[in-house]
Amino acid sequence: MPALQLTLSAIVALLLVAAAIVDWRKREIPEWVNIGIAIAAVPMWWATGLTLWPGLAVQLGVAIAAFAVFTGVWMLGQMGGGDVKLITVLALFLAPMDFFAMLVVMAIAGGVLTLVMVVDYRVRPREAPFENPYGIAIAFAGLWILAERYLNQ
Repeated sequence: MPALQLTLSAIVALLLVAAAIVDWRKREIPEWVNIGIAIAAVPMWWATGLTLWPGLAVQLGVAIAAFAVFTGVWMLGQMGGGDVKLITVLALFLAPMDFFAMLVVMAIAGGVLTLVMVVDYRVRPREAPFENPYGIAIAFAGLWILAERYLNQ
């Protein structure tokens, strides 16, 4: 495993942990997390030998498609804007098949997280409206895929 790929993945892992912590506390994902992952994607493309065609075109196409789909989810009020941006920048950073695997893990983790949060909200009612910190599920899924990539060789 080349050192640059490992270093960039470690940086993204730390950014995902920060996103999960801030989302838990404030129910928002900081812009600097998304910007950091987007910036890390560019040298990762170079480090993995991604070609301009079709490699980079596919990578950008997957990110644009993810942005479009999850913007629709946001417009329905089912996801926050920070969540959409985090998913999109992960689509830039992860290889397309890894990104699709991340979406599966994210859906499962998000379902579990939602159940736990709904039960907590019902057991301890609050004045504030229910907000699910879905960034935790996104970060968990991203970390899962990064761990699979580097620890399962």
